[in-house]
Amino acid sequence: MNYALRQRKLMGVLSEERCDAMVVTHPANIAYLCGFTGSAGVLVAQLPRWILYTDGRYTEQARQQVKGPRVSIVKGAPLAAAGLSLGKSAAAVRIAIEADHLTVAGRAALGGQLPKRVRLRATSGLVESLRMIKEPEEIERIRAAVLAGSALLDRAIAVIRPGASEISVAAELEYAARQAGADGMSFDTIVAAGARSALPHGRASQEPIPGNGFVVMDFGVILGGYCSDMTRTVHVGPPGAEMCAVYDAVLEAQLAGLDAICAGVEVGKVDQAARQVLRRAGLARFFTHSTGHGVGLEIHEPPRLARGGADILQAGMVVTVEPGVYIPGKGGVRIEDMAVVGEQGAEILTPSSKNLITV
Repeated sequence: MNYALRQRKLMGVLSEERCDAMVVTHPANIAYLCGFTGSAGVLVAQLPRWILYTDGRYTEQARQQVKGPRVSIVKGAPLAAAGLSLGKSAAAVRIAIEADHLTVAGRAALGGQLPKRVRLRATSGLVESLRMIKEPEEIERIRAAVLAGSALLDRAIAVIRPGASEISVAAELEYAARQAGADGMSFDTIVAAGARSALPHGRASQEPIPGNGFVVMDFGVILGGYCSDMTRTVHVGPPGAEMCAVYDAVLEAQLAGLDAICAGVEVGKVDQAARQVLRRAGLARFFTHSTGHGVGLEIHEPPRLARGGADILQAGMVVTVEPGVYIPGKGGVRIEDMAVVGEQGAEILTPSSKNLITV
């Protein structure tokens, strides 16, 4: 990973924002900028030398991981130590903070160490804006995570049967992920069967899988620090004509969303392409969330592919396309792939079939 380039880019952003330094507190942003993945750390971005503050638990880890910044092991809170150091710097007058991630208490602790001449400036998404466009090595790590996640689908399908609990299916899937070398799951695995498949975020429960109905499985793995995300919907027992029509409409919408992806396109246009298909099928009112989101070090990153969104897709972004239909009392369908935005269209990363599978 080119941490030096990332650090230079952030300093350029801070110059545009007229800030002398930045206190980075969000763990994913710290990892992106210098490689450190510990749970306690504060990164101060300031020339001539960046400093990562952490505690004694991470002495060896920081030595191995941190690229570029000097590591300072402190006995107290890293945030207070960062404020104390910045307060002694005559060059630090306007300091950027991550308003989306720093708590009120954290801001007070930081500000309490600073002299009155120093001003904290609330900023939003400065590092996240850099993270949106993935470097080639990042894309390769994401590709590996997608392949690892997709390989789990067959195991999940093999254990789906009437009477089995949703959580037992999730457990088999997650155990297989660990056996295959995943760092962990990207998020709490969703397995929602029968009427519960109409819950967009129906995380696996103790409820038994019914003898007939959809089963929505939404899951992903973390591999090499990067996340994957996919959704497939299968049917237990023979599906009726109505449910087949719902599945076909969602699949058509998902393909339309993927076809709309291209560098230079507004994110809202991707959402619109998928939503229009469901509108023609008379199902748009049952599509209750956005069409997709970015994925990388975190499972949900910018950009958000939402209705009316004006952000412009750029080559190197990695996004999901995941329209769904959720009919209360009957069931739901969601189909999700990950894709890399290219100059000529989307490179679909998820290899799994999207044909309706009956178990």
